[in-house]
Amino acid sequence: MSMIYESKHGKLGILVGGGPAPGINGVIHAATIEALNNGMEVIGIREGFKHLMAGKVVGHSLTFEDVTRIYSRGGSILYTSRANPTRDEAHLRQCGRALIDAGVSCLLAIGGDDTAYSAYRVARYADENLGVRLRTAHAPKTIDNDLPLPYEIPTFGFETARDLGARLTLNLMEDALTTQRWYIIVAMGRKAGHLALAIGRSAGATLTLIPEEWRGRKIRMQEVIDVLVGAILRRLAEGRQHGVAVVAEGLIEQMEVGDLDQLKHAERDEHGHVRLAEINFGDVVKDAIREDLRSLGIEKRLVSQNIGYELRCADPSPYDIDYTRSIGQAAAEFLINGGSHATITIQHGRVVPIPFEEMMDPETGRTEVRIVDVDSAQYYSAYKLMVRLKEENADDDILISRMAAQTNLSPEQLKARYGYLMGAAERPF
Repeated sequence: MSMIYESKHGKLGILVGGGPAPGINGVIHAATIEALNNGMEVIGIREGFKHLMAGKVVGHSLTFEDVTRIYSRGGSILYTSRANPTRDEAHLRQCGRALIDAGVSCLLAIGGDDTAYSAYRVARYADENLGVRLRTAHAPKTIDNDLPLPYEIPTFGFETARDLGARLTLNLMEDALTTQRWYIIVAMGRKAGHLALAIGRSAGATLTLIPEEWRGRKIRMQEVIDVLVGAILRRLAEGRQHGVAVVAEGLIEQMEVGDLDQLKHAERDEHGHVRLAEINFGDVVKDAIREDLRSLGIEKRLVSQNIGYELRCADPSPYDIDYTRSIGQAAAEFLINGGSHATITIQHGRVVPIPFEEMMDPETGRTEVRIVDVDSAQYYSAYKLMVRLKEENADDDILISRMAAQTNLSPEQLKARYGYLMGAAERPF
């Protein structure tokens, strides 16, 4: 897709919103160099929209020396915040006025959908109420990989997070084998299971649970526990005392509220999202599994482990370094040439700006979440390799007898209790 615009000069402001992701500094690096090479001053705006909402531009002019080698570092030299200016017209006015007074004519917002929407609303307010056109571009980042980009296009930071998450999981798998215990790993991913599935697939975890598996149904806590207990029983029937389950934290978002009391009182961030990190989902799951196993006459060593914050500020992989430098350069060039209000993507080797209006509801700012396609070959192969109760086990009397022998249940009782997981009974929820 080729776009030609009238060249304009001015100041480029760069800010970062939302959670960290490997590769942020690569975008800042390349965008700054492209702008400086085109005669633009670059203002690095600290902590996202936080200070802009107070009417101040807190930051400094970026030079070649400031950004020369930062692309290999994790984190963000401009820091980040989840400050949300869209809730209050006064904040939109303060942001717009602060940028205009600082001479910023172009704004590059690095972040997820909330950051893109905030930039869009600030620019629209400046145009409609302050009489100044503020051009904006968005560099899409999130280790969750859930922004509505074309299916084959990852969000930057995802591949680095997958790599490090898989290596950490492989370490825990070896620990599980050595100590003969089970690990319940909770992986980041608020609304989609991309990261959990990628980690589970890459590490070869015993099984992985993602919200998409429920195909839009409300997730019941007891079904999650039954799936995990069923996997443990199957492993015991095969003579294996250990295992590793990767569970997407996004299960919480789609869970029946009454099934998890902590959801009722959970704190929310500035964009209204439940602060999932403050819900110790791993321990809740671990304790429930232990209780169910004890009811079956089984004592099992279980450990819960969260994987998330360890991934967000990791040094980017070579893939994400290359990817983010390309995104940063393309975003700055898009703005310099007069483009505006678009998310910058690279598709089939070409820069493709996707207009904000095509990605989001202009009033709510919500975008369609890109979820895991559970009908894809990738998910199918991953599921086939998981050790868990499946439909083909329903008529395997030998397996069911071996599983029952590990418990205080008869084969008939065990099948009655877990048969719905194998398609042999109606779901009890």
